[in-house]
Amino acid sequence: MRVAYFDCPSGAAGDMIMASLLDAGVPLAALKDGLEQLALGGWDLRTRQVMKGAFRATKVDVEIDRSAHQHQRSLRDILQILEASGLAPSVKERAARIFTRLADAEARVHGTSRESVHFHEVGAVDAIVDVTGAVLALDLAGVRAVHVSALPIGGGHVAGAHGKIPIPGPGTAELLRGFPVVDTGVR
Repeated sequence: MRVAYFDCPSGAAGDMIMASLLDAGVPLAALKDGLEQLALGGWDLRTRQVMKGAFRATKVDVEIDRSAHQHQRSLRDILQILEASGLAPSVKERAARIFTRLADAEARVHGTSRESVHFHEVGAVDAIVDVTGAVLALDLAGVRAVHVSALPIGGGHVAGAHGKIPIPGPGTAELLRGFPVVDTGVR
């Protein structure tokens, strides 16, 4: 069984996971072809080489035409996009599980149901491509299990769709329940 281990000194996001798996050998063309199975036009996946300190890294950016997409979607909207796609059933199921977990976390912190949650940033096309692309890249790499280091958290406040919120955000804190975390001291 192929296992991926992510060392996360700066956290992890879909674009970071895609980039690391591209560096590990996943073909960019296969990743793009798979993501084009989503019924979401008006986006492109771009890669470039960057330097992080003394080290070379691949950076993945999801570039979108913001005028072509609504910015809020419900879990149902996202699940319908995944279900209607031509992606492998295992990729659809894993991506759906991630979005459902996100909806459950948001529902818990807002005191509502997962069906009532409207994703703001997470419902945007770039987030759908990030999450689905990470799942697809893991599948293309043949990864069957994922392990991660302790996840870093900071502190302070940030402006979000619901006004000023603490860091980590309540939804993020809910998602981190049960995971090992490290307070980085970053504010």
